[in-house]
Amino acid sequence: MSGTIVKRTPFFKVLIANRGEIALRIMSTARRLGYGVVAVYSDADRDALHVREADQAVRIGEALPAQSYLKIDAIIAAAKASGAGAVHPGYGFLAENEDFAQACRDAGLVFIGPSPEAILAMGNKAGAKEIMQKAGVPCVPGYQGADQSDAVMLAEAKTIGFPVMIKAVAGGGGRGMRLVADAAAFPDALRSARSEAQGAFGDPTVILERAIVDPRHIEIQVFGDRHGNAIHLGERDCSVQRRHQKLIEEAPSPAVTPELRARMGVVAVQAVKAIGYEGAGTLEFLLDRAGNFYFMEMNTRLQVEHPVTEAITGLDLVELQLRVARGEPLGLRQEDITFSGHAIEVRLCSEDAGHDFMPQSGTMARWQMPDGIRVEHALKSGSEIPPFYDSMIAKVISHGATRDEARGKLISALEQVTAFGVTTNQGFLIDCLRHPVFAKGEATTAFIGNNRDALLAPRPDRGGDLALAALLLYVTNPHAPPWQRGRSLSATFPLGLRIDLGHGVQEIEIVRERDGSYIATRNGDRFSFVIDELDQDSIRFHHDGVMEQAKLLRDGDRLYILHRGVTLSVRDLTLAPPESASAAGGDGKVRAAMNGRVVAVLVKAGDKVAAGQPVMTLEAMKMEHVHTAGVAGTVSAIDVAEGEQVTTGKIVVEIEVAA
Repeated sequence: MSGTIVKRTPFFKVLIANRGEIALRIMSTARRLGYGVVAVYSDADRDALHVREADQAVRIGEALPAQSYLKIDAIIAAAKASGAGAVHPGYGFLAENEDFAQACRDAGLVFIGPSPEAILAMGNKAGAKEIMQKAGVPCVPGYQGADQSDAVMLAEAKTIGFPVMIKAVAGGGGRGMRLVADAAAFPDALRSARSEAQGAFGDPTVILERAIVDPRHIEIQVFGDRHGNAIHLGERDCSVQRRHQKLIEEAPSPAVTPELRARMGVVAVQAVKAIGYEGAGTLEFLLDRAGNFYFMEMNTRLQVEHPVTEAITGLDLVELQLRVARGEPLGLRQEDITFSGHAIEVRLCSEDAGHDFMPQSGTMARWQMPDGIRVEHALKSGSEIPPFYDSMIAKVISHGATRDEARGKLISALEQVTAFGVTTNQGFLIDCLRHPVFAKGEATTAFIGNNRDALLAPRPDRGGDLALAALLLYVTNPHAPPWQRGRSLSATFPLGLRIDLGHGVQEIEIVRERDGSYIATRNGDRFSFVIDELDQDSIRFHHDGVMEQAKLLRDGDRLYILHRGVTLSVRDLTLAPPESASAAGGDGKVRAAMNGRVVAVLVKAGDKVAAGQPVMTLEAMKMEHVHTAGVAGTVSAIDVAEGEQVTTGKIVVEIEVAA
């Protein structure tokens, strides 16, 4: 490139075409470098933190992504109205959409990312595989043809051999992806993958790949500039996943040797140089047990897990993006890149791990993040978590001199996370980090599936949890005798409580003794507590001679407790009527398990259905969730229509129970 004049592209204000934690992350670096920042928002995000923190904010549409964050014309208009000279897409939504990058170029806006041509070449999974194959990079065998007919796709799947993976050609994040075990399951999986891809990315096209059994998911971070320079920043191991979406990411990978890192890095740099790639990008590979790696796809954007690379390299990847977008050279050679220590990131998601990772939405009544560790989020106490977007609500990142140190710091930090009001995967993440397989650095993409029962098993001290929950329900009840330190003039009569900690109703008795202690009795087991301090937010108490503390929040008949790193949500059912069979769908009524949008009605009135048969598919937080019949019988009514937005508990299908 010597002798070539490369045009610099100055800009002074950046519009962030995204929401939530990534919008705030980009704002932080942009402001540090002296740029003004503009937010965009949907109706669901009017009061969101990224909107409040920006210098300016522009409404771009209604709640659904297709009506707001995926509307190219609305975002371009927002940039023009605000006077922004550049657009940062973040990740997700339009981040890998070549039409959006082209629209920015046509509007005279700097797109902070690769060129439309590079996105088209590498952002499309089918096209990227062709480029890689021509470059001699090993790829997973598969089909990425133009003929997308059901018959051809099934025939190609049989040719590849089951199990096969269906993947959306556009976007990522596990959406539009299905693992199919046999030919019988293929048609339904294909329909579902296409529907999810259309909703998330506006493109239903898919490819097929042979499923590599129990691989590692390894990705290489690359950077290029318009001066022809390109480097890699090492690898990240993203093997711990559920629903093909990453939950835990770390750098470096426990499975990658310096020699393998060098080989994978050379391949990645050669690939991006071949297409004149500019900006941040990531090449994703599957690594099998024999050390063979296969190219999967390239993400032509910043990754959710970029903080672990920042932690071990000392670089700010968003700053590099902004400098490259202005036309500056990277200013880094490959030999300048060094790695220090180990970093691990977890994705804190609003989901119920114990119920198939069902997404959760609602009001986060209390939100408090730990000190002394990097946390990226966009919430505060009272924030609404809408059902229309991804379930990830925060990233917690640790860095240590060794992997064990980083893991220990992260566990300690997660134990301090206070998230009351919406169920999260906090406890599940802690259990993953503590699991011996992960601790040894041996986790593959099969980690959660292989260890699901152990990871979701109730805590050994479940009786103690129930006893503590009953005690706190008792002492925080506004009609209970006021708590006071020390001895009581007389013991109280036993009070029977019916509580639900999420695993069925439990009967527990609470009594206060003359010495001031409390006794909780369940199934003949006695638990003794001495309260030292109690206020509306926390409690300090003695149990079995050990002083402990817990955070708490009382909300009507529900109590939230953070104790020993686990968040408990307990309901007081003492005065509630017994729950009927309707709670499990035994009354023939199928109820929405979450707030969501109906994307497929799988039965019609008059159809005979078996118990467990799929009847309805809802989309929530950009993922599809199949609802099944609770009983066998005949469909008597369909109470919703495709495209309708429903709330949790709404009856969607009615079944007349077979005699």
